[in-house]
Amino acid sequence: MVTVRSNGNVPARVPALGFKALGLVILSILIMFADTRGQHLSAVRQTIGAAVFPLRVIVDAPARFFSWASESTVSREDLERENRRLASERLLIDAELQKLTALEAENSRLRAMLGARQRVSADVRVAEIMAVDANPYRHTLVIDVGTADGAYDGQAVIDADGVVGQLIDPGLKTSQAVLISDPGHAIPVEVNRNGLRTIAFGTGEIDVLDLPFLPNNADIENGDLLVTSGLGGKFPPGYPVAVVSGVTRIPQEPFADVKAAPAATLNQVREIMLVEAADPIESADPVDADVPPETSEVASNE
Repeated sequence: MVTVRSNGNVPARVPALGFKALGLVILSILIMFADTRGQHLSAVRQTIGAAVFPLRVIVDAPARFFSWASESTVSREDLERENRRLASERLLIDAELQKLTALEAENSRLRAMLGARQRVSADVRVAEIMAVDANPYRHTLVIDVGTADGAYDGQAVIDADGVVGQLIDPGLKTSQAVLISDPGHAIPVEVNRNGLRTIAFGTGEIDVLDLPFLPNNADIENGDLLVTSGLGGKFPPGYPVAVVSGVTRIPQEPFADVKAAPAATLNQVREIMLVEAADPIESADPVDADVPPETSEVASNE
């Protein structure tokens, strides 16, 4: 024991701190050894933990409350901003889906054209349509191939289903083509079933062709396939042109009224092929292609 004096000159007795600390250390070591060997204090620890748990909850409550409050007090502006962001992302995703749908359709068309190209014996060049004439009386379109790419006047234009038309005004990088449905266009055809030859005229209707020079006794029926005859040298022979859709025989008239539907879907075509003929025709007029003089006169009058 040591004697010390306080500031008030009152004597006080204080135990030796060193001996107490040493005793506590030895006691702690003995308790830890006994707990390690026999787990004698596990029940005590569980009891103390259960007693301290409410205190832990109370200590942690302010932090939990402030976290909940910050999440629950999001401003209306933040919610509207998040809503606009999500709406924009949805529109972008929808746009990407539309592109994928368009690419899938284009892929199907290109696959069909690839199959058609493998069936074509002549050399062909694929082109895309750039513009369509808005004039309802002229069925023409513009493609992205010109004379620099080997295009020439009168060159046949086809797609995966059949003949589409032919070039009438090739430029350096672009060309204008006339469809077989144009009222000023005529194309030599033959019936695939029996080889009967005639001429198919455009009517101005996108899905109707007219065959005005077939007599009443001509061997032609609904459903007959019309293909290019090759006469005139502008269209190679054997390409599908149309399917006969109506035959009306008029006893008082020398010719039957025969209509046909184009094999190609002229108002839906997106990609076309230019058929490379063996001997390109220079300055060919599509209206006069293989048309007899009286036929040309009828076409001009119409």
